[in-house]
Amino acid sequence: MRLLGAAILLCLVGVLHAFAIEEKGDVFKRMACPAFLMFDNAAYLADMTFELPCHCKPEEVSSVIWYFQKNVGSHETTVLTDFAGTVVVDSGHIHTGSNVLKRFSIRMFSLIVFRAQVTDSGHYLCGTKKGDFFYGYDVDVQPTKHITVAFVDRGQHVQDDYTRKLFSLFTTFWDWTRCDRCGVRGEQRRIGLCYIQSTRLHPRYRTTVPNVTSCGSRAVPANIQHPGHLRRPEVAIRSCLTPCLKEEVPEEGVQAISNVISKLGEKPWLPRVPTQFHQQPTGSGLIIACPGARPEHAVAWDKDSIRLYRSRYLVGVNKSMRVFIDHGNHLHIQRVRVSDRGTYFCWREGEMVAGFRLSVIYQHQRRRKLDDPETLYAVKTIGMSYVLISIIFIVIHVCRCCWQVFRCPART
Repeated sequence: MRLLGAAILLCLVGVLHAFAIEEKGDVFKRMACPAFLMFDNAAYLADMTFELPCHCKPEEVSSVIWYFQKNVGSHETTVLTDFAGTVVVDSGHIHTGSNVLKRFSIRMFSLIVFRAQVTDSGHYLCGTKKGDFFYGYDVDVQPTKHITVAFVDRGQHVQDDYTRKLFSLFTTFWDWTRCDRCGVRGEQRRIGLCYIQSTRLHPRYRTTVPNVTSCGSRAVPANIQHPGHLRRPEVAIRSCLTPCLKEEVPEEGVQAISNVISKLGEKPWLPRVPTQFHQQPTGSGLIIACPGARPEHAVAWDKDSIRLYRSRYLVGVNKSMRVFIDHGNHLHIQRVRVSDRGTYFCWREGEMVAGFRLSVIYQHQRRRKLDDPETLYAVKTIGMSYVLISIIFIVIHVCRCCWQVFRCPART
């Protein structure tokens, strides 16, 4: 009877699993594609990773192709696929300056763009190889170069609204994130993006709220686009404190002997999280991402027992920062030194989830490339110095010539 019951239970599990798969496949049957292609507005902050799902497609289409256009009807179209719809990108190899062709992946018909940049703003179209389009997005990636950061604990405030006759500019804030640490002082972050309200928006663009879209959207008319670029995105940060969830401890005598043996030899002062080992040569740059973290998640970083709070390590807080956290929750270490060795722990949604043990090695010979940040900085510095010296040289000679011209008539 027990064997019969177990067999029936396994059959029921298989039926439910098949039913779940069938239900997932019927999503595209329930949602019909629009007869006239519309564009959904989506706004993100630079350095974020975003996902664009292809909400509708014909049932007979087994793979999709994504297209990128700066403007509607533009002849310059980038194909984001390998024509099989199965492009996979290792996010660990993604750099800030990488082209969008190296920073995307297609998974289950959805397009994922890693570490988005301002140049990635435009139209993203889901379609086929023949050029049939099913769904479209109007993506606005807002810059972080001159972002406004408000530390609430210091009494700093966000920007005021900007109102004119034809439009009004304001900031739309995401919800406060959860406390990024537990048991110790943590931080909460709130991202605000620039939005515009106007009755003159292009009707082909679909927005969540009528007559409201992001400032960089193509739905904004050309005559009122310039003021939108003058308003910066915002980030508000405040301190928080939340207790850690208590782990369920098995009763005495229930704990397995293997669990007791596995704990022998462990270091009690180190958190028990999955740890990755990595070697990095001195003088190079390193970017660490928290596993499974999304832009809306609360992410924090620690180096051993040192808390890397955003109030000190957020990018842009100081003019010269070698170690910093960007607005996409990535930890940057520029010009790696021997003192950077250690274990970097990542918190996600108030729970420590991963460790990154970094060891630094010496690199005796390293050829500089023209696209290296150090090379570009050196070229810019030398160029600006040469221009400044040339200007001073020309000004001195012009002043000497003028002095001689005015001096000669006086003698005669």
